[in-house]
Amino acid sequence: MIKADLHVHTLYSMDCNTPLDQIITRCLEIGINCLAIADHGNIEGALKLKEIAPFQVIIAEEILTPSGEIMGMFLSEGIPSRLSVEQTIQKIKEQNGLVCIPHPYDKLRLSAFNDSKELEKIMPLVDIVEVFNARSLMPGSRTRAQKLAQKFGKLASAGSDAHTATEIGNAYIEIPEFRDKDEFMKSLARGKISGHKSNPLVHIASTRNKFKKNNIS
Repeated sequence: MIKADLHVHTLYSMDCNTPLDQIITRCLEIGINCLAIADHGNIEGALKLKEIAPFQVIIAEEILTPSGEIMGMFLSEGIPSRLSVEQTIQKIKEQNGLVCIPHPYDKLRLSAFNDSKELEKIMPLVDIVEVFNARSLMPGSRTRAQKLAQKFGKLASAGSDAHTATEIGNAYIEIPEFRDKDEFMKSLARGKISGHKSNPLVHIASTRNKFKKNNIS
């Protein structure tokens, strides 16, 4: 079985400063042997980590749309932010990627999908719902996400949403080994989600990193 954290950020995100070597070290320490690297607005970190990591790395990206963030998985090219929801999904599908909705119903995040009608409208095009995000602080968001996935028969995923190395593995899913996207989907259907919520103070690190990077740029 694989222990997969399916939502991790690197220094290539605007609000994260975690070097790739620290991510590898942390994973080896705690037994995480599969990551989905989903940086904001680019896949550079994911591509570079895939080249050097001694475990599986899924190329992903968190893409901001006017309605909320969408995660593309198994990507080969980056997708620009602020396209419409429909355009974003189309560009993921054009790459034969998977469409995942990260941290739905987290009303404490401006970047989350919170409109039930909008979510349900796009669910026929969605492959995966992230039902456990370790950084989601909103009470009840996990239950609502699980109900959404069940209602539409979608696969469920989990991720730490780590923006620091120590957060990696706070949420993960144990799945059978897989070799490609199609096998991943079959494995995910048999997944067992584990983990715990991150300390709310981790959001301070993200805010600080975002402030520093914006000032530098």
